[in-house]
Formats: sequence, structure tokens, C-alpha cells
Amino acid sequence: MSKITDTVKALAAPVVVKHACELWGVEYVKEAGAWFLRVFIDRPEGISISHCEAVSRELDAILDLHDDLIPASYTFEVSSAGVERQLRGPSDFERFAGHYVEIKLYKAKDGRKIIRGELSAWDDDKIELDIEGQRVVFDNAEVASVRLRMRG
Repeated sequence: MSKITDTVKALAAPVVVKHACELWGVEYVKEAGAWFLRVFIDRPEGISISHCEAVSRELDAILDLHDDLIPASYTFEVSSAGVERQLRGPSDFERFAGHYVEIKLYKAKDGRKIIRGELSAWDDDKIELDIEGQRVVFDNAEVASVRLRMRG
């Protein structure tokens, strides 16, 4: 499946840039017996429905030209990366430093697998949160995911 998502990323990138957006990610997944190809886009000012429609129209036509890429029938969607998106790499962590995040751990630490706080630092080995004024450090190997979260 990585061949499909990698190819779709390559096809989508120039279309997304043309519409003044950035490509957040691509997923090809099976849910409830049906296949979905999802392209996630973003921009600092936010994404509107018209952005999604414009990218979808243009990219759908391009995907039709590559009909041998995806063997099964699928539903194609273009949407915003979302307010509570998963942070995936160094550029995401840099962009959202100081934001409130939720870390999910593989194994509980101090009796908790889900921990929320302000993202204060990260590198290849660790992620650091400020939790109510206290610095808490997690090894990357123990972190399953990091998502932006709304406070509250």
C-alpha cells in the first residue's frame, strides 16, 4: 500500500501547491469493507470547503489517468488535516511548539497511557511537555502518537 500512497503523494503535491495549500498526508485504508483514499491538506490560514473541492476536482482527473494504480474500487476524499491532527515529523513539531498536545504511550507511565500538556521540546530521541509548569520527558520509543488537542 505504500506504493499507492507514495504515488498519490507525488501526484497530489503539485496540485495542492497550485491551490496555495500544503500536503499534510495521504492514506489508503479499508473501513467497514470499503476502501478509502484520503488526501489531507492544510494551510496556516485554514482550509475551506472550496480549497478541498478545487484540489479534489483536479486531482480526481489526474487519478483517473492512472486507473491502474489502485486495483479496487474506492471512495476518494480531500479534507483538512483537522484541528486535532497527528504530528508526524520534525516540521510538525517545530510548527506546533508551544501548542497543547496529547501523547499516547505504548505502555502506561505513572498509571497513565494518555498525557496532555504543552509541547516544549523534541528531538530524535525525546519529546518534552510542560504539564502545569512541570517538565516531563518521554523517550520517542515509548510514544505511540502525538496529536494537537484543544484545551478543556
